[in-house]
Amino acid sequence: NENPCKGTYVKKKVEDTDDLAIDKEKFLSIADAQKLMELTSEYSNFNTMVQLLLHTGMRSGELLGLKWECIDFDAKTICIKYTKCNTDHCYLTTPKTPKSNRVIQMPQFLCDELQDYLKQPYGVEPDSRMFPISKSYLHREMDRGCKQTGVKRIRIHDLRHSHISLLIDMGFTALAIAERVGHESIDITYRYAHLFPTRQAEMADKLDMERKGA
Repeated sequence: NENPCKGTYVKKKVEDTDDLAIDKEKFLSIADAQKLMELTSEYSNFNTMVQLLLHTGMRSGELLGLKWECIDFDAKTICIKYTKCNTDHCYLTTPKTPKSNRVIQMPQFLCDELQDYLKQPYGVEPDSRMFPISKSYLHREMDRGCKQTGVKRIRIHDLRHSHISLLIDMGFTALAIAERVGHESIDITYRYAHLFPTRQAEMADKLDMERKGA
C-alpha cells in the first residue's frame, strides 16, 4: 500500500552552478577594489575578506569556512577543506565539489595582510574560524561599501569572477586557472572564453615566419 522508496532520491552529479551565469559587466577592477578597501579599512575584517576573495578566487562559503589551521605562512598557502553552509548557524561541511579541495598559493602582500589580521582577535586557536560572521553580514558590508564609494554594486560571488578575469588578463591558461579556483571541469573555465585575448594575429605571424624559415 505504501511505496518504500517514497521520500528518497538519487544523488545527482554536483556541478559548479555558481559559475554558469557570467556577466562581464559585473567584474570589479583592481582600481575599484582599492577604492572600496580604502574607505572600508576601518572595518578590517571586511577589508581582509575582500582581499582574499579578489586575490584567491575562493567562494564566499569557503572563505567563511576558513580556520587558522588552513593557513601556512611559511609556504604562503591556503588549504580549502571546509565550507560554511548558507545559514546563520556555524555549520561547516566539505567543499562543494571534489576539486574544490585544493591548496591556493598566496601572493606575499596577502600573506602579510593575514598576519596583520591575526594580531587583532583575542583567544585565537588553530581550529578557530578566521571570520566568525554570516553571509548576510558580508552582503550588507558590500552594499554599504559600494554605496559610500560609488563603486558599481556587485555580488560577493562576482569577486570570484573578477579574480578569474584578472588571471585571464595576465595571460594564464584555462587549465591553470581551473586548478586555482577549483572548477570541477575546465569547460566551466571556458565559459569565460569571451575574455581570453585573441591570438589569431600572433598565430598568423608565426606561421608566416615558419614558412619563410622553411
